[in-house]
Amino acid sequence: MKFTPFLASGAAAMLIVPGSSANDEPQAPISLDHGEASNFWDRLAPAADAIESAIEDSIDFLTSGFETVKETVGELQEEFQTQLDDAVQAVDDHHHHHPPKHDTRDHTIYELISKSNYTKIFAKIVDEHPDVVKLLNSTHASHNLTLFVPIDEAFEHIPDDHEKPSKEFVEALLQYHVGIGEYPAKRILSTDTIPTAYNEEWLGGEPQRLRVGLGLGGVNLNFYSRVVAVDIGAKNGVVHGIRSILVPPPMIGRILTLFPGEFSTLLLAYEKTEFVKFIHGVKMVGSTVFAPSNRAFSSLGPRVNAFLFNTETGLKYLKALLKYHIVANVTLYTDAVYDKTDGEAKEQSREHFDLKTLLGDAHIGVDTATFAGFTVIKVNGFANVVRRDAPGKNGVIHVLDKVLIPPRKHGEESLFEEIFEELTVEDLMERLDEFVEDGENPNELEL
Repeated sequence: MKFTPFLASGAAAMLIVPGSSANDEPQAPISLDHGEASNFWDRLAPAADAIESAIEDSIDFLTSGFETVKETVGELQEEFQTQLDDAVQAVDDHHHHHPPKHDTRDHTIYELISKSNYTKIFAKIVDEHPDVVKLLNSTHASHNLTLFVPIDEAFEHIPDDHEKPSKEFVEALLQYHVGIGEYPAKRILSTDTIPTAYNEEWLGGEPQRLRVGLGLGGVNLNFYSRVVAVDIGAKNGVVHGIRSILVPPPMIGRILTLFPGEFSTLLLAYEKTEFVKFIHGVKMVGSTVFAPSNRAFSSLGPRVNAFLFNTETGLKYLKALLKYHIVANVTLYTDAVYDKTDGEAKEQSREHFDLKTLLGDAHIGVDTATFAGFTVIKVNGFANVVRRDAPGKNGVIHVLDKVLIPPRKHGEESLFEEIFEELTVEDLMERLDEFVEDGENPNELEL
């Protein structure tokens, strides 16, 4: 198929800025990460104001734009090098060129990127890692592959004075560009996350995943790497061109600190309750963190917030709330789940999950529904996931528009009250009383 730039509409949400060591020991989901080459990879990120602008764009998907994207797929396949030429020129100067057709499926993925004049840098790096060369050349695997290859332009942002990362770090980076399974454009548009060839120790050796999204600039991976060209068929899969290097994500706690405009209240809550100290004592393999935004905390009202943040008693209840937003040993993506609670990972798709949190025996319910190709996620029936599937080294983040509070126990009618009644301090305390004295010692948690 022709190497066609994506033209989708929608909104980006949250940039995952890389910078973690590949050799850290598994800890807890809020751990800050200061691993190898951190400063170097941090400098690949766009400016903070651009990130904040992307966050504020929110989730305004345009159905007409989505349909336009689907209609662009299905054109004639052309020779790889010229397709990249067309894609780059279409983005930069709107020049379009249609050379004679050639069958790229006579070549492996590795052969295609090696022949292209627009992926020379990535191909050169791959050549230094024989295992990756073997992977991209393999035609005997049980499944085909999808390579998201950075065009040479993606490497222009690397600073000249950086220290060269270790070979292990670079190999992990290369593996993170390789999707397991064949994902042509049509399939990508109906996919939320893609498993990669990079197996993450902090997820129990499971594939780290790429998050697929529709942003104002088109289809993106992990919120920041834009797909600029699609569907070069190979003997062993398919290749797509991207404008930014993909780096395995850092720890969840570090991701949250990168966005004070979105999570400063949550970060303050961690600080005032010494939550990081607590969570470092909780051993887990993978996690799901439901992160309330600043707006979510604001919706609690001034009296509840004053109680939680400005009184000694309130801090105990605040700590209980923070525990209620974290699920240990289950990494729940929109379209997949790694469940390590019984020692065996399970990847599946379901519409409802009942998940045990760090707050004693308190559970949360997660429901998903898909409308016109877009997925809606609700937690406990009333909180909306407004930004989903932000991958972390040790789990996944879902951003909430409301703070989660254990439900009342006096019947089904409470759902109406959850949505429309203003929460009082007394009500908050009533719902959390049984948990405040429990689980203060992380060693008492049954994970």
